[in-house]
Amino acid sequence: MDFLDTLYNEIIGFLGISQAWEIIKSGDYSSFRTFEGIQSLIFPIIPLLVLLEFILGLVYKKPQTKVYKVNFLIYVFNRFVGRFIAIAMVTLCIGWFEPYALINTGPTWYWFIYAYIVWEFGHFIYHYLGHKVRLFWCLHATHHVPEDMNLSVTYAHFFLQAPYADVIRTTVCLLLGVEPAMLFLIMFIDGTYGAFIHVGENMIKDARFGFLNKIMLTPSHHRVHHARNPLYMDTNFCNLLNIWDRVFGTYQEEQSDTKPEYGITRKVKSGNFIDVYFGEIIALARDVFHAPGIRNKLAYIFMPPGWSHTGEHNTSKIVRANYLANKSA
Repeated sequence: MDFLDTLYNEIIGFLGISQAWEIIKSGDYSSFRTFEGIQSLIFPIIPLLVLLEFILGLVYKKPQTKVYKVNFLIYVFNRFVGRFIAIAMVTLCIGWFEPYALINTGPTWYWFIYAYIVWEFGHFIYHYLGHKVRLFWCLHATHHVPEDMNLSVTYAHFFLQAPYADVIRTTVCLLLGVEPAMLFLIMFIDGTYGAFIHVGENMIKDARFGFLNKIMLTPSHHRVHHARNPLYMDTNFCNLLNIWDRVFGTYQEEQSDTKPEYGITRKVKSGNFIDVYFGEIIALARDVFHAPGIRNKLAYIFMPPGWSHTGEHNTSKIVRANYLANKSA
């Protein structure tokens, strides 16, 4: 019975319906008009869309079972290993950095806009470093390994990525005056939309969303971000507002003649949990072990993926620059 109870609770937890279920059982439906009640109705959206997307994949005979299987294993592993780490790090950052805020903000609509732009800046920094520093790439690469795009990719994360990401984003926001209450609201919005932008073609074929593609980050932009095509490498680091990609020159729209090819450039056994989850860490450890001298060993850790002590670099910046040069020639 204990096992069945645990399994039941895990299923309810995955579906995100526990809070709504408690409100329904209480009979106090007015609670749905509160912020917590609204949250309880939004939480189940992404898990239910994951199931719908999988069913549509079966209907279209494109179930992407290998991707779903490995991402499910990652979800289960992370539930046991990294369940409380991220929220603990956010709480610690609030205690450490809130007293040092450079400005004071308030609960108004214009400060909310300011706070969201600041959050996106923090997100851009974390995400950019996740692609440009190999140690951080080892934490982030698990999310990029899937060779297809669907909502289950939302759950494909190395367990230390969320704490690393939230430390950077939270610290930036707190130092620039974002209040904790506003911060948690933005994290909720960002997490929900950040899951949705992984929607696959089985559910939404053309995810450009018309004119919205010019003013916000759409699933089409994020498909570009997950692609390993030279044109698309290391672009579109933002999550909802693509303002910082435009500022720093990393903005890239999906091209009709260049279909995204998902995955990473390292050859991966994509159906193997160990290779998907720990493969980049193993590859880094191997490079560090064989590198001559402490300087080269440290360089492998902190230089971009593709850097080599032999000088035969194959970083995304070089690959993309060569591609663009050849295309314009």
